[in-house]
Amino acid sequence: MHYAVIFRILGILLMLFSITHLPPLLIDLHYEEGVWRSFVWSFAITLVTGAAIWLPTREAHGELRVRDGYLITALFWTVLGLFGTIPLLLSDTPAMSVPDALFEAFSGLSTTGATVLTGIDTLPHAILYYRQQLQWLGGMGIVVLAVAVMPMLGIGGMQLYRAEMPGPLKDNKLSPRIADTAKTLWLIYCGLTVFCALAYWLAGMGLFDAIGHSFATIAIGGFSTHDASIGYFDSALIEAICIFFMAASGINFALHFLALRSRSLKAYLRDAECRTYLTLLASVFAVTTLILLIYSHHEHPLDSVRYAAFQVVSVATTTGFGVDDFSVWPSFLPFLLLYTTFIGACAGSTGGGMKVMRAMLVVRQGQREIQRLLHPSGVFGVKMGRRRVPDRVIESVWGFCAVYMVTFFGLMLLLLGTGLDPVTAFSTLASCMNNLGPALGEATAHYGNLPDSAKILLSLAMILGRLEVFSLVVLLSPAFWRY
Repeated sequence: MHYAVIFRILGILLMLFSITHLPPLLIDLHYEEGVWRSFVWSFAITLVTGAAIWLPTREAHGELRVRDGYLITALFWTVLGLFGTIPLLLSDTPAMSVPDALFEAFSGLSTTGATVLTGIDTLPHAILYYRQQLQWLGGMGIVVLAVAVMPMLGIGGMQLYRAEMPGPLKDNKLSPRIADTAKTLWLIYCGLTVFCALAYWLAGMGLFDAIGHSFATIAIGGFSTHDASIGYFDSALIEAICIFFMAASGINFALHFLALRSRSLKAYLRDAECRTYLTLLASVFAVTTLILLIYSHHEHPLDSVRYAAFQVVSVATTTGFGVDDFSVWPSFLPFLLLYTTFIGACAGSTGGGMKVMRAMLVVRQGQREIQRLLHPSGVFGVKMGRRRVPDRVIESVWGFCAVYMVTFFGLMLLLLGTGLDPVTAFSTLASCMNNLGPALGEATAHYGNLPDSAKILLSLAMILGRLEVFSLVVLLSPAFWRY
C-alpha cells in the first residue's frame, strides 16, 4: 500500500475542497445575512488540515495499485463528507446537531437529496447555495469515478466497459490518460450544467434558483432552495426542462461524449443499456398515468399526465425533486416508484441504484439458467448488445447484487432496532442507499424527526450506495490490509 502517495492525494483533495467554501462566503457578503464567519472558519480548518497532510508527503510519487484505488475512493467521500459538515455546524442558521449536520453533508455530497431541514425558503442564501454546491461537486466526482476509476477496479461488473465500449472508451478511458478522461468528463458535466441553468432562467426562474437547481439536476441530487422543491414554481415549462436534463444526466456520460464527437444521436440508440433505460422510464410512466387516471386522483386528467411524467423520471433516475406528493398516490404506485430506484440510472451517470446494466445482466443470466434447465447439454451465452459478456463479469454482477441485498437487509434490521416502523425503515433505507431522497412513512416530508441513531445509519447507507457497496465493504476484509 502506498500510504504516502494516498495521503498526498488526500491532502490535495482537502486543499481543493477548502476553496469551495469561498463562493458561499462571497454570497453571504452580498446578501449580508451574517453567516460568513462559518465559511471563513471552515475554509481555514480544511485548508490547514489538507496542508498538514500534504506537506510531509509532497515528494511521494509512485504508481497506484488496485487496493490504493479502493482506499482513495472510500476516503474521497468519507473525509470530504466529514469536512463538509463544518459550515453547517458553525452556522447559527440553521442550528444543527452533529448527527443532523453529518446527515445533510453526506446527503449532499452523495447526491442523495434527503434532508433534515425545514423552512428551507427562509435559510440564508449562502447555506442554500452551499447545499446545492455539495451535490454538484459530488456529482462531478461520481462521473469521473464511475467511468474512469471503477472499471479499472472491476467493481461489480463495471469492467464490462473494457470490452463493450468502442473507440476512445476502449480500456476504460475516453482518452489515453485518466487525467485527460477526467477533463473531458468535467467539460461535458459543466456544459450540461450551464445549459440547464440558462434554460431554467429563460423559463422564469430567478438567477440564484436557476443556478442552484441546475447543480442539483445535473448531479441527480434533489436538493432545492424551496420546501416545495420544483413544485414551488408551478410551471409546466420548468418541469419539462427538468425532466429532460434529469433523463439526460441518467445516461452514461461516455455516450454524451460519443454523441458530441460524432454529432449524432446514434450513440444513444446503439447502446443497449440506454435503450433499456428509456424503455423503463416510458413503461413506468405509462403504468403510473393509467393508475392515476383510473382512480381520478387529480381533478384534471392532464395533471395526472404532467405529474406522473415528472415524478417517474425524478424518482427512477434517483433525483428526488418533487411537484406532487407521490406517497399519497393510489394503489401500489408509491412502492412501484421506490422499486425503480433499486435499478436506478445507467452506469457511468450521476444516478444511484444498482444501475440498469446490472439489472439487464441479472435478467439475462436468469434467462440463461432457464434455458440450461430445459437443455442441460446446451451452451448458452449472455450478450450485451452484440458482444458476449464474459462469465467473470456475470459472476461479479451476481456477487455485487448479493452483497448489496445482504447489506440492505442488515441495515434494515438495525433501523428497525432504532424504533422506526417497517414502512419508514424500508423506504428511508431504499431512498438513502439508492441515493434518491424522498421516502414514505415518518420521513415523507423530511428526515428531521428520525432518531439520531437512524440518521447515522442512513448516512452510512448513502455512502455505501454511492460507493457501489464493494468499495467500502472490501476495506473490512483482513486480506485487503495484507501486503
